[in-house]
Amino acid sequence: MGADRDCSAEISARVAAASGERTALAIRAGGTRDFYGRAVDGEILDVAAHRGVVAWEPAELVLTARAGTPLAGIEALLGSGGQMLAFEPPRFGAASTLGGAIAAAMSGPRRPYAGAARDFVLGVRCVNGRGELRGFGWQVMKNVAGYDVSRLMCGAFGTLGVLLDISLKVLPVPPCEITVEHACDAAQAIVTMNRTAGTPLPLSASSHDGERLRLRLSGTESAVRAAATTLGGEIVDDAAAYWKAVRDQTLAFFRAPGALWRLSLPPATPPLALGGEQFIEWGGALRWLRTARDAAVVRAAVSATGGHATLYRGGDAANAEVFHPLAPGLAQLHRRLKQAFDPEGILNPGRMYPWL
Repeated sequence: MGADRDCSAEISARVAAASGERTALAIRAGGTRDFYGRAVDGEILDVAAHRGVVAWEPAELVLTARAGTPLAGIEALLGSGGQMLAFEPPRFGAASTLGGAIAAAMSGPRRPYAGAARDFVLGVRCVNGRGELRGFGWQVMKNVAGYDVSRLMCGAFGTLGVLLDISLKVLPVPPCEITVEHACDAAQAIVTMNRTAGTPLPLSASSHDGERLRLRLSGTESAVRAAATTLGGEIVDDAAAYWKAVRDQTLAFFRAPGALWRLSLPPATPPLALGGEQFIEWGGALRWLRTARDAAVVRAAVSATGGHATLYRGGDAANAEVFHPLAPGLAQLHRRLKQAFDPEGILNPGRMYPWL
């Protein structure tokens, strides 16, 4: 994983100086998620050198690592002990880091069945917009009064603080996995996904590519094989490679040019009449959409279901509304949090919204 190094003091000093000068900073480590969110106009704050596993307690299922630590190295280390990051964070190359995955709140195919990235965050150390070192939570799963700040940092895109160290709950690797597939259209796939989710079957992933529904089962060999028999369908060969491609978004669907929308919907929502192509995950709750329809049309259709739409890739990320517009009350809460953590507004300004 490269040389381990604690750069907390240097990062803190750099942020403190930038705060005093009101200089905007664009936080960057591996840079593999730069495409996601609005472009940031600021001096690069490179945190990639702050890396290394601080502690791993296999018996306690807890790992603490610095934010610049590559995901590949963390997963290799955990795998040597039969453990894993259960939220399956996507990798977008060898440079993908833990801090980037947590800052962007990215979870993979296992998310609806095991939990989201923030569900596994036990605590963080970070630098706020004043350059002050702060720690929240740590290595126990325990709620406290007030904001759960460690999880608040998950999905904040660095706008509230520079992540330094992250403590995570990890899980054992399932002893057996089998993926089955059925040919069907999107409407039938959504019905099947939701019906199956209401059963005790050991589901750990689901997807529909427009033609085929795939369901992954994980657990003990006896339980997985019995569930596969119950579901029927064809067993997928080399399924591990397929789910890795889904996780890392290397399927042809994700590599196609043009705008790619990330739609979060109630899982049982029927297919939306927005044209284009779609790829469905998370039991119907996550729908990737390629369409030529206008952003206002896409967001109106999604809002009508109670969901939200993100312009995930493509389009004009520097000027467009990338993330779904917030309700006034929620936007005000975000503004207050930004003011509390980063009063000069120097950390990744405009990454999520023009004012955040």
